Amino acid sequence: MRPASPSTEPHFSFVLETPAATPEAARQHFLAKLSVETDPADLKLDLERGRKGFVVVDTRSPEAYARRHIPGALNIPGRTVTAETTASLSKDDVIIVYCWSPGCNGATKAAVRFAALGFRVKELIGGIEYWVKEGFPTEGTLPLGTPVFGMTGEL
Repeated sequence: MRPASPSTEPHFSFVLETPAATPEAARQHFLAKLSVETDPADLKLDLERGRKGFVVVDTRSPEAYARRHIPGALNIPGRTVTAETTASLSKDDVIIVYCWSPGCNGATKAAVRFAALGFRVKELIGGIEYWVKEGFPTEGTLPLGTPVFGMTGEL
């Protein structure tokens, strides 16, 4: 007789196979996560309130930025983040970076570059895709209502 596999055992749990972290370890993990991420709703509310202390940076190409971007965002493509291209930014401000979507790591790569230059940085989770999905305003040459799609352009 074959031994039962974990997936067929009635009392086996894929969720609980790895024990959950202690409450303190979980608190530390989620605090660390929040220290490097923000979401579209929080950013929009702070922008509406005129909150200072951060700069929004679109890390996509100049062409993608021209088509659609978050109002007021600067365009510094991720691969061009250097001491020279960031010289006008204050290290007193937190840099909020974004790219296309959760499937794009361009903002993550740019965040590494900003941090290496001594900037505090957070990534906008969901990128421009989730900003648009939330119905938040954008600027650019695309007509309103045109969806954002991937690296090659729009639908």
